[in-house]
Amino acid sequence: MVAASPQTIVLSGYYGFRNSGDEAVLQAILTALEEEGRASGIQIDPVVLSIDPEWTSRTYGVKAVHRMKFAEVRNAIKNSDGLISGGGSLLQDATGLKSIPYYLGVIKLAQWLGKPTFVYAQGVGPVNRKLFRPFIASVFRRCDYISVRDAESAELLRSMGIPGGDIEVVPDPVMGLKLPEDGVATSADSQLDSQAGESAATTGAGANAAGLPVVGVSVRFWTEARTELAKLAEGLASLSRRKPVHIRFLPFHSPGDDEASRFVMEQMGNVADSGSTVSIAAETEHPQDMLREVSQCSLLIGMRLHSLIYAASREVPLLGISYDPKIDHFLGRVGSVPVGTTNELDPQIVAAQAERLLTEGEVWRRAHSAKINTMKDAARLPAQNIAQFLRSKG
Repeated sequence: MVAASPQTIVLSGYYGFRNSGDEAVLQAILTALEEEGRASGIQIDPVVLSIDPEWTSRTYGVKAVHRMKFAEVRNAIKNSDGLISGGGSLLQDATGLKSIPYYLGVIKLAQWLGKPTFVYAQGVGPVNRKLFRPFIASVFRRCDYISVRDAESAELLRSMGIPGGDIEVVPDPVMGLKLPEDGVATSADSQLDSQAGESAATTGAGANAAGLPVVGVSVRFWTEARTELAKLAEGLASLSRRKPVHIRFLPFHSPGDDEASRFVMEQMGNVADSGSTVSIAAETEHPQDMLREVSQCSLLIGMRLHSLIYAASREVPLLGISYDPKIDHFLGRVGSVPVGTTNELDPQIVAAQAERLLTEGEVWRRAHSAKINTMKDAARLPAQNIAQFLRSKG
């Protein structure tokens, strides 16, 4: 039976920016908290810190406040029963100097206000500036629960003096994300928007209306010269000549990924003579829409971490292109290695490996299914631990 007194939890993360991967993290955490709270006999009411609280509230049906308005953030935490920080790569300084101080500051504020704090499946690092390390250690030592999404993050925290026994290594929350099975409304299912402007809706998992296997591609800009994207385009063009396919670009973070996708499409040239087709997905409103897109692929070639996580969770064979250690870490957990990196990518290896996986998809699934299912179950551990903590304090 659900407790009469709800437990309010504030969620801090990279939310409201409409990055499909981070929005998927939020959706996965919200779903896990609701289900594990119900299993523990408590009602958990989330309040999300978002850059666009109106959009977040509308999309997920939860309360949200502006993450950059200190008074709103402080008030939300003050009136809560605890704070969750995560998941995603929040505590890193590779993309700038503001991320670590912001997310540590939110946790520290909650601790000053006497609230329990929980770190939810974060990817910690890289932390290249040593001045950040003692601050991370000081804040994390006061957290009531710490979980990270890979062993490398745990090792980094241990090097900062956090006892290893206080750190739980779990999969990324998105491994536990599901497609709605009964009448749960998200935005409308994405329609194929071909390069020629024609629509070709998919007819089933892994094939488009013409019966071609769908190869999902998730790219982003990384190197200034864009050589890795040009090489990927060459590999995709080679694949299309080896085997007729439908290459479906999946922008995870607009507008940048959309622009990167169109750059690769232009570099590929015309593949219609080989019987292949190319399209790009429209911007999605809800992460489950993109998850549905990935579930309809026969193969996923991805730079974005969460494109690879989506594929693994749906047991779609995948090829990862590494631009960051987090890609290598995740691929290692599912028993794979990158097909190349942004510094070294061989187009013919991409084409050959893609053709192999399109032919041996069932072999790949049999080899990886057990490990993927174990990761899905483990992805719920943080929500279970947090729900049990709240119940014990209630």
